[in-house]
Amino acid sequence: MTINSKTGSVKPHDELDVTPIREIAQEVLSEVSRVIVGYGEILQQLFISLLVNGHVLLEGVPGLGKTVMAKTFAKTLGISFKRVQFTPDLLPADITGTKIFSQEQGEFVLQKGPIFANLVLADEINRSAPKTQAALLEAMAERQVTIEGQTLELVKPFIVVATENPVEMEGTYPLPEAQVDRFLFKLWLDYPEQDEEVEIMRRQISGELPSVEQITTGEEILAAQNLVNQVYIDERILKYVRDIILKTRNHPQIALGAGPRASLVLMKCSKARAAILGRRYVTPDDVRALIIPSLNHRILLKPEAELEGLDVKAVIKNIIEEIPVPI
Repeated sequence: MTINSKTGSVKPHDELDVTPIREIAQEVLSEVSRVIVGYGEILQQLFISLLVNGHVLLEGVPGLGKTVMAKTFAKTLGISFKRVQFTPDLLPADITGTKIFSQEQGEFVLQKGPIFANLVLADEINRSAPKTQAALLEAMAERQVTIEGQTLELVKPFIVVATENPVEMEGTYPLPEAQVDRFLFKLWLDYPEQDEEVEIMRRQISGELPSVEQITTGEEILAAQNLVNQVYIDERILKYVRDIILKTRNHPQIALGAGPRASLVLMKCSKARAAILGRRYVTPDDVRALIIPSLNHRILLKPEAELEGLDVKAVIKNIIEEIPVPI
């Protein structure tokens, strides 16, 4: 199913047709599932982040297939993919690129780095020094990089999928709050279910990973992003999002609540979720389904709350139950 550029024109929400987005989403997620066992909700949220032009932080123990997931996702989307293994000696130029002297041309020419890809996998992002992380932050925030005084725009669409190992803390650098806030979602990959573990082994018996087909293109993704912007969201749901965010700022167990960027994230991502489910309007369920991945990295608990054994997800779930759902 194709999405042509004409869908970028603004239409009343009752005339909006999001069927192409729903069909592409279904085909992409189905194709990725040929390689990745389980994690259906995680894959859906990855697709949502692409539709709203956002970045994702994946957290989970080693061996859960985070790298394979990102690579397979890019292949089905028909976009370019680069993987960067973050290490303590990684330099900003290793990500952005640098100018090298060409003997043939007799001058310095630009050698672009892996950041000039549509989907960049930043593996173990917290293993690199703050200076390198700052270079990645500019790319994530501004969609551009500066190389020896020359500013270059990145390709579109552009998404960073970063991974973190929550177990090993030696030799790591905590991510700055500003960089963590630039991630649209923080997604936790848990261990597979019992049946899924058996299916993973069964697929490896032949020794060959299933191949996946390209479902869409970068141009269609850009058109889909324009279409998502036109999905209708009612004033009552905007106030519902506001009430949730305000509650995080005034909660007795929260030291640092979510900022205005969190409101925008919830609004945009709810519209994308509605579109991939075939609706041209947002419901409260769209918001509720995305509250935890949108907020769990934007909230800091008070020390006494952590001493009581509470975690961020538990506090967010309590907030969800406390805020009345608009009818």
